[in-house]
Amino acid sequence: MARQTDLLAIGDIVTDAFIKLIDDQAYVTENDQGKWLTMQFGTKLPFDHAEVLEGVGNASNAAVSASRLGLKTSFVTNVGDDKEGLSMIRALQKEKIDTSLVRVNARKVSNMHYVLWYKEERTILINHENYKYYWPHLRPDEIPRWVYFSSISENALEYHDQVSDWLDKHPDVKLAFQPGTFQMKAGTERLKRLYARSEVMVLNREEAEFVSGGKREDLHGMFDRLHALGCKIVVITDGPDGAYASDGNQRLKMPLYPDPSPPKERTGAGDAFASTFVAALAKGNSLEGALQWAPINSMSVVQQTGAQAGLLTEKELEEWLAKAPEWYKATPF
Repeated sequence: MARQTDLLAIGDIVTDAFIKLIDDQAYVTENDQGKWLTMQFGTKLPFDHAEVLEGVGNASNAAVSASRLGLKTSFVTNVGDDKEGLSMIRALQKEKIDTSLVRVNARKVSNMHYVLWYKEERTILINHENYKYYWPHLRPDEIPRWVYFSSISENALEYHDQVSDWLDKHPDVKLAFQPGTFQMKAGTERLKRLYARSEVMVLNREEAEFVSGGKREDLHGMFDRLHALGCKIVVITDGPDGAYASDGNQRLKMPLYPDPSPPKERTGAGDAFASTFVAALAKGNSLEGALQWAPINSMSVVQQTGAQAGLLTEKELEEWLAKAPEWYKATPF
């Protein structure tokens, strides 16, 4: 009998084209609307170099992370019938991810993002293709222990209802929800079934404020509001201040794992954290254990370009954990 799938990822997949900007050809300004990347307009600007990374995106990054950590992983996603789509499928297969549920859309192009890489940060230009989303029929042996649902096109709202219907029919399947931009904008009322069904939800602090409707400075208030939506375990990441987690009974703060060298580029740090946290739980770790695993993969990812090159195996992750300083542990807050 075939081994049960441990984690089924759902979301869009893309090819990222990184453009490394030269430090003195751009600068960052800030106003009450946030930080802005500024470059000279109407001219030709030199850049350092470009790199193309195939088969990325929130859900794809999570699938690769889970597979490298030893989980049997599959992926429901869409690609176009172009060479980029074929390349992305091959990239997933190289990571030992089951691609039998990847749908190739005739006469459609695959998703492409352009990443403006300035110093260690990035600004991503996104455009999700308008695929026809529908939930596939899963055989009994394809039903996973966990579903990991993340960023998907704004054209896929009805698809969320299909996923929710399927989850209702399979109450033993645990849902990890890492909502993307369009999913958060859809609102908690529109996606209330997914929020209520979530075993785990991971957001950064700004996203938690937006989704919860709470105040950024009031972590406990945001946790209370997110649990009220039905989410059982909520994780709020907070950049250099680490991360916070609540399971309704305990609330823990986890520091960052110390960087062995300055970060090269931060794309995928959040995906690495969220997916590693979920993978740890799927492998039987406690809340504290999952919190110790997650920052290590995040640290590793920012040491390289893109969201996947730095993702670790379980053996590599445990080696880093064994070298952790004494203070690297979760504490109540």
